[in-house]
Amino acid sequence: MITIVIAEDQQMLLGALGSLLNLEEDMEVVGKASNGEEALTLVQKFQPDVCIMDIEMPGLTGLEAAEQLKEKANCKVIILTTFSRSGYFQRALKAGVSGYLLKDSPSEELASSIRKVIEGKRIYAPELMDDVYSEENPLTEREKKVLELVADGMNTQEIADQLSIKTGTVRNYISTIFEKLEVKNRIEAILQSKEKGWFK
Repeated sequence: MITIVIAEDQQMLLGALGSLLNLEEDMEVVGKASNGEEALTLVQKFQPDVCIMDIEMPGLTGLEAAEQLKEKANCKVIILTTFSRSGYFQRALKAGVSGYLLKDSPSEELASSIRKVIEGKRIYAPELMDDVYSEENPLTEREKKVLELVADGMNTQEIADQLSIKTGTVRNYISTIFEKLEVKNRIEAILQSKEKGWFK
């Protein structure tokens, strides 16, 4: 019997997922959580084979919980989310999740994905795999550094001092960054880089 904990902050969806998986002859939902902290507690208590986790939940997010589980549990994590952002996906991969599925996938896909994950396979939504290979960061190492300092709240003069370059050079870097990322200002550049998982 495959034992499962589900973490999902939408109560109706949590109930539906639980009922759906309990219909499978080889699966049993042993715990339901509405946030990341509860999920960690239930995983510790029941030692399930699989934890199905939403990403955006109050308190501890699904990704933060997955990162913690990587350190201390033998439980396999499957992210089930509406978000197909490559930044989230990259972070989930680093956290060692076994699956990343989108909520608009057919319901029977979830049960078969759980079985495959138990066999040691990794299951990722195909549209995300395309993102991973196409979303290369176009910035050079120096441009990345400049953008990181911008994100830290430094102004042009402070960045120039930090990198021992002229303020005019910093301005050139920033306009090149805007051009490459196709954005209009510093905030858009920072948001886009965060969303694509390019910031460390």
